[in-house]
Order: sequence, then structure tokens, then C-alpha cells
Amino acid sequence: MIYKIYTLIIGICLSIIIGACSPVSTPSPTEITTARPSEETTVEEFQQLTVMTHDSFDISADVLESFEYQEGIEVQFLKAGDTGTAVNKAILSKNDPLADVFYGVDNTFLSRALNEDIFDPYESPVLTEIPDDFLIDPEYRALPVDFGDVCLNYDKAFFEENNIEPPQSLEDLLKPEYEDLLVVQNPATSSPGLAFLFATIGHFGEEGYLEYWQGLVENNVRVVDDWETAYYSEFSRWGGRYPIVVSYGSSPPFEVIFAEEPMEEPPTSAVVSNGSCFRQIEFVGILKGSNNRSLAEKWVDFMLSKEFQEDIPLKMFVFPVNENAELDETFLRYLAIPEQPVNLDHELIAENREEWLQAWTEIVLR
Repeated sequence: MIYKIYTLIIGICLSIIIGACSPVSTPSPTEITTARPSEETTVEEFQQLTVMTHDSFDISADVLESFEYQEGIEVQFLKAGDTGTAVNKAILSKNDPLADVFYGVDNTFLSRALNEDIFDPYESPVLTEIPDDFLIDPEYRALPVDFGDVCLNYDKAFFEENNIEPPQSLEDLLKPEYEDLLVVQNPATSSPGLAFLFATIGHFGEEGYLEYWQGLVENNVRVVDDWETAYYSEFSRWGGRYPIVVSYGSSPPFEVIFAEEPMEEPPTSAVVSNGSCFRQIEFVGILKGSNNRSLAEKWVDFMLSKEFQEDIPLKMFVFPVNENAELDETFLRYLAIPEQPVNLDHELIAENREEWLQAWTEIVLR
């Protein structure tokens, strides 16, 4: 069982999250992806369910078709932007919801969704297979689906060639030997960038995180707008000049899984020391006003089921919360899970997000 495997590893792979609020608009045909039912069954025999998601949602065709055929449901996916934008659309349309179910709100935006009362409670029977650590909402309005840890990653070859010890903590990045080596993402425009900011707040406290960032500025930290630029343009592993990057704890095994040539071990490693990573959890909920309550419950049960949960890692690069789901062997071999990731209370995040971002901007980008 995946959770038990994690327990053995730690004692217990993407795309969480900030976006400008966008006005609600009627989705165009290109915004809706429709999964077709099995050819053995006509469309007329299937009931339709609409699921709103963030743009990073993905699912294997055979897994979806199996669910649709078994339940007699045709699922339409409405991709509504990044997480912040999708949450905003769900809130602005709550009196006339655009979908029956909403998947993708994470713990950085959860309190906003709950405070706006967009979800109907549903205590899925599959919750018995999910550890209590992931159950943030006691009223069962938002049910956990997956998680991922945002951590520092480093290029092992750079540190070996330059005879420098790789960083093992956030504090290490302030040392002279790590000057001009770190690239991060702007938390106002990037999901992992925001998560890393939260990691520093959780680790150093609200009184100390700005002093830490001032130290990173003095050590010539590089700031870019998004993860793709940081990882594939600036990171030395992919031809850039910075050997330390903010990415995910799952990035090293993905380097092996998606390598063009077979690898015996990842060329990168993640820093997972206590308080150096931020854990993101994504949730699903049934939108109030849905006329398809029974179908929506079936979809929620399916997202929590072993079948869907095992499909998650290689499609959305995050990890299952169902303790019965099994991981690919490569993950078991190379995945590093932090024993003590940062977990900020979602209400605290809601109350302070904008203030923290403004203070960070004044210190880092002034």
C-alpha cells in the first residue's frame, strides 16, 4: 500500500498555484474536452456529467472509458485555467454553476472556496482508504485526491565537478559557496514559486522569512516567471547556468522515467530536510446547484478509487492519497518524501496571502 510504503520510507509528479482572477465567461467548444463512450454503447444511453478542472488535469483514455462504460456516464471536462483562475470562476458562477464537480482546488486556495460555500458535502465511502492526514475539511465539502511536495532540486554533476557539497537545507543557500547558484519562480505567477515562499514562511516564521529572502537577494538569487523557464532554461541540468532550482520532490524519478536514454539513477536530487519543502494537496467537491448529484457522487468515488489513483503520477505528476494505490517501481526506488514538510493552515494562507506576496515583491523585486 502506497501510504504504508511511504511510512517505511519517511515515518508516515504538477500542476497548485496562483493566478489572476478572471471574469466568468461561457466556455467555448475548445475549452471542453469530451471523452467518448465505448463504441458498444450509444451516446443516447449515457447520462452526461460536467467536471471543471484546472488546465493540468489529465487522465488515461482507457481508465476514463472504463469508468464511463461501467457507470453509463459520459464525462465532459471544462478546463478553467490555473488553480486560482478556476477557483475564481467557480465562485463567480456559484448561483448558476458551470459544472457538476470541481477538481483542482488546493490547500493554498481551499479556504476561499469553502468560505464562498461553493461545495455540497459528500462523505464518500472510499474515504476509509485515505489517511486522516489528508482530510482537511471535517465537513467533507472538499475531499483529498492527490499531493505533491515542492522542494529544492540540484544538479549532481555540477557539485561533483566543482567539489562543492550540495545544499542540505534552506539555510545552506545563504552561504558564500552557493552565491549565484539558485533560480526560483516568482510566487505571484508560479505555483511552485508560491509553494516555496510558503515553505520559507513556515520554516522561518512570519517574522523571519523576509530576512531570509533578503539574504537570498544578497547571494544573487535568480527569479523567473514560471517553472518551465526555471527548470528547462535556467537549470544547469538542461543547459542553464544555475545548478539549484525550485521544483518537486518527484522531479528526480521523472528524470529517469522520461529519459531519452536509459539511466541507472537520476542526474538530480531533491533536498527534503525538515521544513525545506511545502506539501500541496488537491481536492475535489460537488458544486452546489448541480442537477446530477448521483452522477457527481460516482465521479468523486472514482477519483478516490485505486484505479484512478494509480493513474495519477504519470499523468499529472502528483501522488495518490489512497493508501491502497501502488506506485511505479521507479518512484519507489528514487522518490524522496520529506519527513516534515511545511503545512500552513489554509485559513492562515487565506488571511495573509496577498500581504505576504506584496512584502516579498518589495524585498526581492524592488
